[in-house]
Formats: sequence, structure tokens, C-alpha cells
Amino acid sequence: MTRADTTAPREWSGADSQVLYAMDKWADGFYSVNQHGHVSVCPLDDQELHIDIMDVIDAARSEGASLPMLIRFQDVIRSRVRRLNQRFQMAIQDSGYAGTYRSIYPIKVNQLQEVVAEILEAGREFNIGLECGSKAELLAVLPLITDETLLLCNGVKDRPMLSLMLNAQQIGQQVIPIIEKYSEFEQLLNLADARQFKPRLGVRLKLNTTGSGRWFESGGVSSKFGLTVPELVKLIQTLENREMAGQLELLHFHLGSQITDIQVLRSAVKEIMQIYADLMLRGLQIKYLDVGGGLGVNYGGDYDNPESSINYGLREYANVVVYTVKEICDERQVPMPHLLSESGRALTAHHSVLVVPVLGVHRPDSPPVAEVPVDSPAVVARMAAVYEDAQAAEKNGALLECYHDAQEIREETEQMARLGYLSVDHMAQSDSLYWSICREVLCKLAASGQTPVSAEQMALEKQLTDMYLGDFSVFHSIIDHWAIGQIFPVMPLHRLQEKPERRGQLVDLTCDSDGKVSRYVLSTGTSEYLLLHHLRQNEPYYLGIFLVGAYQEILGDAHNLFGRVDEVHVYANTDEANGFWIEELLKGISTKEMLSQVQYFPNDLERRMSEFIRRQINAGRIKPAEGTRILNNYTRRLEETTYCEIAPAE
Repeated sequence: MTRADTTAPREWSGADSQVLYAMDKWADGFYSVNQHGHVSVCPLDDQELHIDIMDVIDAARSEGASLPMLIRFQDVIRSRVRRLNQRFQMAIQDSGYAGTYRSIYPIKVNQLQEVVAEILEAGREFNIGLECGSKAELLAVLPLITDETLLLCNGVKDRPMLSLMLNAQQIGQQVIPIIEKYSEFEQLLNLADARQFKPRLGVRLKLNTTGSGRWFESGGVSSKFGLTVPELVKLIQTLENREMAGQLELLHFHLGSQITDIQVLRSAVKEIMQIYADLMLRGLQIKYLDVGGGLGVNYGGDYDNPESSINYGLREYANVVVYTVKEICDERQVPMPHLLSESGRALTAHHSVLVVPVLGVHRPDSPPVAEVPVDSPAVVARMAAVYEDAQAAEKNGALLECYHDAQEIREETEQMARLGYLSVDHMAQSDSLYWSICREVLCKLAASGQTPVSAEQMALEKQLTDMYLGDFSVFHSIIDHWAIGQIFPVMPLHRLQEKPERRGQLVDLTCDSDGKVSRYVLSTGTSEYLLLHHLRQNEPYYLGIFLVGAYQEILGDAHNLFGRVDEVHVYANTDEANGFWIEELLKGISTKEMLSQVQYFPNDLERRMSEFIRRQINAGRIKPAEGTRILNNYTRRLEETTYCEIAPAE
């Protein structure tokens, strides 16, 4: 082998992309890069079936779907449900735990009927339950549950809601109102007394243990919901006086969504288990311990970002709950309760991918001028000389000197332009040379690998970040990123066997300066930019935003009147050529539907537009045929998507 062979740069591979975009941190075995350089999904835990997401996009578009689109891999939900329940079953078996475990899906995480239905179907063998927190949610799920399905009712409850819960209990449904305020308990008793009925109920407690992460205030003594210990004692005394102590079936606590630190969960379980043991020794017959929500998802961010990372896995989570409960039950010699957890984010986040086509890119730097005219002003000639020096420079010190010189000349150029001493052409020449110097300096500084990275290099990286215009709205599809800085993994869906050499930020269609993705997951940690590929003329470039299945679709805002995108529901099937079939395609909201939501009604708009065009025809400004064409064009656009139209692939 020659020396040239040993020093030749290794070709970029899909495995390199998989490392670059930190897929080992967030993909959880579901997503990877295939041999074609495309992102694929492995939705089934028990099969090595990989579905190419680019194939899904092509199939969906051939069936009439438009971009952007949300792809739901429904089998991923099934796999997540199985993983959660099986981990608890393993912990129960390994520890010799005497009780059982049931997972509860809180529908606030994603109330879409097809998601709830898929979870119920996937969890049928595990007797999965549901949780609701509002009147609308209660009305939505009551017809969906069987007489074996456990339905927990959290949140503020008025008399109509409590009546619905009592009705459900009377007809044999396993509905348990969770008392969050003492006044709810009093109302429940009054309604039950009127029916001469003894209701089943649970209680949420305010623990001294405080949660971890952004939502830590959901737990602890300052929590919005829950009874204090004195209120709990008062409630129990009332039940005992009525000979209804056996109606209290459940104890519940909640530490908040996305628990980041497993030790906090351990402390909370220990605290509530001491209360449970005291109540059992008092003679109560509590069946269930509900450890609430909070089972986190690793979105790939650094651990110092509490919305995006956790310090434990699913196995450790299950073990902490099971072994801690068993330990205290053994110590206090009380029966072991049946365990419940309200895991929503962990069941739904992974199954959805938002496909965003890139419409264009803005580069802050531009190609250098081919040649600087001899009659150019001195500042332009000096900038050209610095560019030549930067091209020849090899040492970091010389490169930084070129950068500093260019900055000084640029300031002088801007001052001369303000005073009218430079023409537009000369300004353009100087500006083009300045950015070429910046690009040259940055490329060489980055290639040197010097650490720590200089302040100048960090400044250049920020200045020379491209803006990739995506056909989507941050405010509708990933509102948690805008609102609380939640990190979502973003990466190209194809061309992953090519080395991405551009630094880019993904910006959306809205007119708001906040309409961008400002933090990204890379192998080196979270970053302000994403490494992306050069756009090719007349060739689509698709980015995927992952783990958007929890909360985002429900919380989505209608900023700039961008609404719901097309949805594609995909199931794995080994009998199909590409390993999948599209079970359903749901069209996104049309422009006229979006306008109706803000009280711009299509019939009125069309009438007003028609009258305006008629006046222009009568005034002789346009011909009748042209007026008809303009009106038809306007009404046709009302039927279309609120997003930019992307022509289907040939």
C-alpha cells in the first residue's frame, strides 16, 4: 500500500451519520440509517423489519398526501406498551413481588382517537387503563372502555363530572375519581347519598418530596393538586364514621412530567409507602398505589437540559418502583398493593415523525468576485489583499490576524458607505470578499482541531450558519421547542452516505423571528446549528423532526394560520414489498377551514371578492374573462393546504 493510500480520507458512511446525529441517545432502537443512506424505522421488537422512511413518503404522496406530513408508525406504540409492561413484569417476577402492575395512559398527552385506540388495543393483553383530566376527556373515553378497563379521573371535578363518574360506577365500569381537593370529596358524598350509593374513590397526596426537571412543581407541598396529610386523615375519619373505609381504593402521587433524576422517584415512593403502610395497619383496604406520570424520554440533549434527558432507563425505573414498594411492605408487614403508573410521554413520543421539506437556503456568505477591478477604492483593494493572505495562511495566528484585519476594513467600509463615498457595486465587492475571508479562516481553524476553541472561531461559526427554510410551523408542530426550549432530534432523512458540510439552522414559514429550531442534538452535545448538506437544484431535501408524538399535536398553535398537517398512519407488514402498508391518510386542515376558525367564513369572503372584481370590470380596469380567472384562482386557493405546495415526485 502506498503512502497516498494510507493518508487518503475515508469515505463518509451511513454509520458516520448515525453517530453524528447521536441516534444512539434518542432513537431507542427504533430509528437507524440503512444501506441507502436513508433513515429507517424498526417498529417491531420481535422482528428485524426496517421500513425506509423515504419509501413511506413516496407511497403517501402517490396516494395524495401533501408535505409537510406527520408519519405515525403505529407499531411503535405497540412496542412501547409492551416494553413498559414487560419491564414491570420482569421486576415483579425477579423480586418475588406479590402484587400486579397495570399501565395507565393519560390521554392529555395525545388525545387523538387513533392514538388512544392503538394504545388500548396494544395494551389489551396487559389490561391497560386510561386517565382523564377534564369533562371533555371523560366524555371521550367512557364509551371506549370495557367493564374491565380501569379509568382514573384526575383534575378539577364539578358536579356534572362527578355525576358522570357515579353513573359509570353504577353500570359496572371501573371508574375511580381521584380526590384532589377536599371539596370534591364532600361533593362526591352528597351526590352519592342522593342515590343511596357508596362510591369507589382514590386520593392524590401532596408529598414533601419535590420532583426534578422543569415540571418539579407538579409534586411537593406547593403542588397545584392533592390533599395534605391532615386533609387525608380528615377524609379517612369521615369514611370510617360512615362505615365506608373500604371505598378508598387508591393512593396517588405525581412528581411531574419528565422526571430527570431516578433518586427523586425513589424518595417519593418511600414517602408514600410509609403512609400506605400506616393506613393498611389502621384497617383500610387500599388496592392500588399509583406512582403517577413522569417516566422520562431521552430526547438526546445534554443532562443539564432537564426537558431533554434523563439519568435512567426503563428497566431501572421499573426496578426502583417494584423493589422500593416491596422493601417497605416487607418491613412494615403489610400486603403489597397493585402498582399503577401513568406513563404517556414514554408510550407516544417515539411513534411520530414530522417530515419537513426544505424550500430554500440563505447563506450569509456569497461567492467571491472573480477579479477586483484595478480602479476599485482602496478599502476594496485592501480587503482583496487580506483574502489572498487568508488563502496562503496556514498557522492559526496568521488566520486570526487576517480575520481581525477584515473586521477593521469592514467597519471602515460601512462608515464610507454611510457617508456616500462608496457605490453599491463597491459595497458588494467588499462584502463578498469579507465573507470569503471568514469562510476561509473558519475552515482552516476547524481543520486544525485546536482546543480550546477560540472566541473568534465560535463567533465565525455563528455568523456563517445558513438558514434552511422549512415548510412547517414551529408553533404548530413543535410548540414546546418555542415555549420551553424542549429539544427534538432533527436530521436529514436521506443523503446520509454523504458528509454534511454546511452549518444550518432550520427556520419555518411564519413571520415571527422565533419561528426557528435553535437547539440541535449532535454527538458532541447540544448545538446551535445542525450539520446539513448542500441543496441540489430541482432535487428535494427532507428533514425529519423526531419524538413529536407526545403533547405537540394537542398543544399546537395556529400562528400565522398554519394548521394541522397531513397525517399518514403506517403499519408494518412483511408481505408488502417495502415492509409496510398505509392504513389511513388524514388530510390536514384546508385554508378555508383554518379561516373559519377565526371567523373568516368562505362564503362571505367569496362574495366580497366577487363584488370587488365586478366593480373593477364595470370600471373598465380588467376584462370580464380576466376577472373570472382571478376569482376562480382565489376560490381554488381556499381549498388548498395552509402550507407551501410541493409538487409530487414524478
